[in-house]
This record gives sequence, structure tokens and C-alpha cells, in this order.
Amino acid sequence: MSLTPANLRARAEGAAAHLPGLVLSAERLAAMVAPGAHGLRRAGPGEDFWQYRPAGAGDGARSIDWRRSGRSDQQFVRDREAQTAQAATLWLSRGQGMAFTGGPDRPAKAERGQVLTLALGMLLLRGGERVGLLGQPPRAGRLQADRLAEALAAAPPTAGDDDHAPAGALRPNTRAVLIGDFLADPSWLAAFLDRAAALGVGGLLLQVLDPDEVRFPFDGAVDFRSASGTLRHDSRDAGGLRAAYQARLAERQDWLRRQADRAGWLFATHRTDTDPAEALGWAWQGLGRAPGGGGR
Repeated sequence: MSLTPANLRARAEGAAAHLPGLVLSAERLAAMVAPGAHGLRRAGPGEDFWQYRPAGAGDGARSIDWRRSGRSDQQFVRDREAQTAQAATLWLSRGQGMAFTGGPDRPAKAERGQVLTLALGMLLLRGGERVGLLGQPPRAGRLQADRLAEALAAAPPTAGDDDHAPAGALRPNTRAVLIGDFLADPSWLAAFLDRAAALGVGGLLLQVLDPDEVRFPFDGAVDFRSASGTLRHDSRDAGGLRAAYQARLAERQDWLRRQADRAGWLFATHRTDTDPAEALGWAWQGLGRAPGGGGR
């Protein structure tokens, strides 16, 4: 159904009202993790000195720094820092299940995911990276942070509980970050990571969960329904399901970890009742080790 001008304006105003808080939260979080960050440093063509490293196979005599090597029994190469802007693409699940929160003392998974996505984008942009949401062209500059914030705040949820990242939107030799709860059918992820590996795309999977989805604190009669209402289970003894549920969750996380390992990616889980700086720090450090970069 198409939106009327009034409905479109109402949605736009609602998204705009959310922007200041989202941007402020992301800026504070980024400053906590990497104040004054200057990018993910890599060796490559450039003018600025980065580090000395021991010479290895393939390093010719012209690449040896003889002054530094003369102070030891080992030969050293003077590495320079790559100056080519790298590209990163970010994806945040919009499945309706991401709106879940188990209590008023913690944010919904979607809200935490928005802050983490935008904060990571800000860190990358500060370092001269080109950043974009998956399916959109990555760009550099401060204005791109505003574009990311607007896109994240305005993106509507999917019609169902499930959501998947489009593998066709991947570009060669970039890096990617996927953030979601991965509680619905994750079978699409195997094909996505196969394509990522074929294109030389390294990256991260971050599973965001509410603590109730980990502890399963339910007892007695509980009517379980998915966010979209398409799934329902009426239990008379919810506590009796706890062990089986937690075993299934552990199996899912093990599957996600194995898929990430197979593609050379990293996997971690973040709970919304823990410090988001921990998850952002993990992502920031992980991207520094991920292959890919310089792609379009």
C-alpha cells in the first residue's frame, strides 16, 4: 500500500526526531572506544612511515633499511602506511524480532544495533575510510555519517520476523559487518558468506540478543508469539522448555561461528544489558585484521 503525503511526512518527522539521540549516542560510544582514531593502519604504498619489520622472502636488497639493520644481526624492512581509502559496508537486520526488549531497563535490539552500526561507521569515517550500508555506495567524509544516521533511523522493519542481507550487493575486496539476532532461519547466511569469500570480502558477524533470550527466565503458562504474529506456541510449563531452548541457542551460535570461520570471518554475541563499548571495541579491532579493502 502506498503512503499518503500525510503518512510519509509523519514517518519522516518521526525518524528525524530520533536522529539527535542516535547520533549523540553513537558519537559518545565511538569516542569511548577509539578517541582520536586515525584509521585501521595497513602496510602499502604511501609516504608515511609505519613500522619496521624483519625482512622475509621476497624482500629485495633495495627494500632493506640498512641503517636500522646495522644495529642488530637481523635485516629489517621499513614499511609505509597504505594511503588508499578502504571500503566497508554495514548491514543491520530489520526483522521485526529486533524490536524485542525484555524490560524497560535496556534498549531494544534494534536500538542497540543502530547505535553500534553508526558508531562503527563513524570510527571508520574518521580514519578516511569509505563506508555505506549494504546496497548503497560507500562514501567518505563527515556528511556520510549524517547519511548513515538518516538511513538507519528511517529504515522500516520487514513484514515478517526474518531478514537477510543481499549477497548480490557485495563488492570485491571490501569488508562487511552483519549485525542481527540471527534467531530466525539463518540458512541464507551460508550462501552469503560463500559469495563473500569468493569476492575477497572479509568481515564480522555480531549477534545481538536480549538477556531474556539467553537466560529464558519464563515459568508457568506462557503464550509465546513471534513479533510478526506468524509463529505461536502456547506453553503450560515454560520452565520445562528452558534446557531445550538453551541447547538450541547454543547449537545456533555454534553454527554461526562455524560459518564465520569457514569464510575467514569473526563471530561474537552481544547482550543488550552489557556495555556496548565492548562490542564496538571487538568490531573495531576485528576489522583491523579482516582482509579486503580498496574495493568499490
